[in-house]
Amino acid sequence: MKEIKIESTLTVFDDFNELPKDIASLMEQAIEARKKAYAPYSKFLVGAAIALENGEVITGSNQENASYPSGLCAERTAIYYAGAKYPNVKMKTMAIVAGSTTQQTMVPIPPCGACRQAIAEYEVNQNEAIEIYFMGETGKVVKSNSLANLLPLGFDKSAL
Repeated sequence: MKEIKIESTLTVFDDFNELPKDIASLMEQAIEARKKAYAPYSKFLVGAAIALENGEVITGSNQENASYPSGLCAERTAIYYAGAKYPNVKMKTMAIVAGSTTQQTMVPIPPCGACRQAIAEYEVNQNEAIEIYFMGETGKVVKSNSLANLLPLGFDKSAL
């Protein structure tokens, strides 16, 4: 038997003002997308913005439903739309902003497990990492150079 140690390296910015201009702009688009979220049940609004290799930016927000499994997270809304509209264009960077309407969210909120799996699929298919930046409403911003940092030992088509 042997033990395996898995480590992830993330970059933490103290606040939004430390971000490079292009990333701050992408984050602002995620903030605007968050305003369009439909989350009457969880009261947790999420916005995502994805910068594509062709210069386009695709946004998405979470959309809930009384039948909970029928809703969709902001990250998957954006990534599936990007994949459908621009199927052969690489996704470079994703920005995510999340927070509750009942209390201030100051800690960075990473993608949920289902979203991590969806992002991993696109990262594997394009054979190139997607940078992911995520934050709460205010406060620190976390950067991951690849989804692999957030989902080690991921499941992909190589297992099928």
